Amino acid sequence: MSWATRILKAGRIVQDSPAMPASTVSPPTGTRASLQIRHVDAGSCNGCELELSGAFSSVYDAEQFGARLVASPRHADALIVTGVVTHNMRTALIDTVAATPEPRLVIAMGDCACNGGLFRGGYGVAGIVEDFVPVDVELRGCPPTPDEIIETLRGVTGR
Repeated sequence: MSWATRILKAGRIVQDSPAMPASTVSPPTGTRASLQIRHVDAGSCNGCELELSGAFSSVYDAEQFGARLVASPRHADALIVTGVVTHNMRTALIDTVAATPEPRLVIAMGDCACNGGLFRGGYGVAGIVEDFVPVDVELRGCPPTPDEIIETLRGVTGR
């Protein structure tokens, strides 16, 4: 029996999903359990980006729960913002939020985005995300694990 025949015979083997987490916020109108997300790095150390890419990798597969990363804020239902807001990124963050159609969600990911983390008070830091744009969901951790990211996204999508 060839390897292709064995794969077709076995089918897709996956682990069962964990129990549905409590809903953190109602999804934007019209998303129907699917959430298109644009990531914005406002000045992070890239720890959150590593974990975010891990959450969307084939190991954790956040897309099975209805979350998908998109390349343009005009196609997004939500924004995930990582890092403290630096002086250079302040205007870019505000413009990106303005380019995202209503209704939208803003998710502040990581301790730096939520409360400044270890960069609070730094010379290049303008403030935290909530100082410049309204935040709907806070995902704390330095950095949050892929499991925590997926749990938060499942709480938003309802899947």
